[in-house]
Amino acid sequence: MGGMATYEIGGRAYECPVQLAAETLGGKWKLHIAWHLAQEPDLRFSELRRRILGGISEKMLITSLKDLEADGLITRTAFPEVPPRVSYALTPTGQELVPVLAAMSAFGKHYQHS
Repeated sequence: MGGMATYEIGGRAYECPVQLAAETLGGKWKLHIAWHLAQEPDLRFSELRRRILGGISEKMLITSLKDLEADGLITRTAFPEVPPRVSYALTPTGQELVPVLAAMSAFGKHYQHS
């Protein structure tokens, strides 16, 4: 009898790929951040915070961005300017979320009208 496949990332094993995705993208803000970066790449921190309705705190945005970057879903680019400028964009792996986000958006629009 074959063993169950496991999926690993960051030293943690998951029973199925959906569990891994849910753990990686879980929380209130990560999918929201990815959605905005899918709509407009290379957003600056302040622009991203402005676009996220619902009052994300600066600390939570920083934490979520660091998590997404550590998971390889976004890149952070710092420009050597005064004042400093930092922008965020989806990585090629993060771009794989775009169809998922589009499907979630379609579901949300349909569900709203049900």
